[in-house]
Amino acid sequence: MRGACSDVGRLLTKLGARDRSQLVVLAYETGLLVPGSGEPRLL
Repeated sequence: MRGACSDVGRLLTKLGARDRSQLVVLAYETGLLVPGSGEPRLL
């Protein structure tokens, strides 16, 4: 999907991440994802 790729690319640039794995790490570090919850937290 072209739209999803564009969104991921923008996130990578904005957050200074190298790849999608780093985005996941950032999500855990900021509390957006909680280990074992299986779902992202709504902010």
